[in-house]
Amino acid sequence: MNLPNKLTLLRIILIPIFVVLFEVSFIPYNMIWALLVFVIAAVTDQLDGHLARKNNQVTSFGKLADPLADKLLTISALICFVEKGVPYLPGWAVIIIIARELIVTGIRMIALTDNTVIAASMGGKSKTVAQIGVIVLVMVDLILQDFGIVIPCAVMTVLVAVMVLLTLISGFDYLKKNWGLLSFK
Repeated sequence: MNLPNKLTLLRIILIPIFVVLFEVSFIPYNMIWALLVFVIAAVTDQLDGHLARKNNQVTSFGKLADPLADKLLTISALICFVEKGVPYLPGWAVIIIIARELIVTGIRMIALTDNTVIAASMGGKSKTVAQIGVIVLVMVDLILQDFGIVIPCAVMTVLVAVMVLLTLISGFDYLKKNWGLLSFK
């Protein structure tokens, strides 16, 4: 197994560790540890793709597992936020994000059956940066609240709205560009 695939597996292993650290309040500084684990997982996403392309180590496993790991990480964090009752992240926004991710993953799987790899678009990359950025900021906000510091809810609401908008735009763009792969026969 090559290094990029090992990094993808590491990211998958870090997801339940992140969730446990986020959820259990009896661990001192659990939210700080959860944030650290999330950031490490997010960095492995950038690193594994870069190494795979640079060293010509792109594999079928990586093509499937890497985007799946990314989506599982993001979705896990967003569901944790909804469960915690983060006021500026409503459930409907998370549902939109999850729906987009499932639709895109489904289309990618269909493409793989035809030995077609769909490269990430600039819109998809912007969406990912927005999602990771908002998730990190939500966690920082939750940590700061323990110290009596609050990021204004209006600021966070605008950032969440931008994240959802980028998610929708990239999803529609993805559907438009790959509509021909879908067969409704």
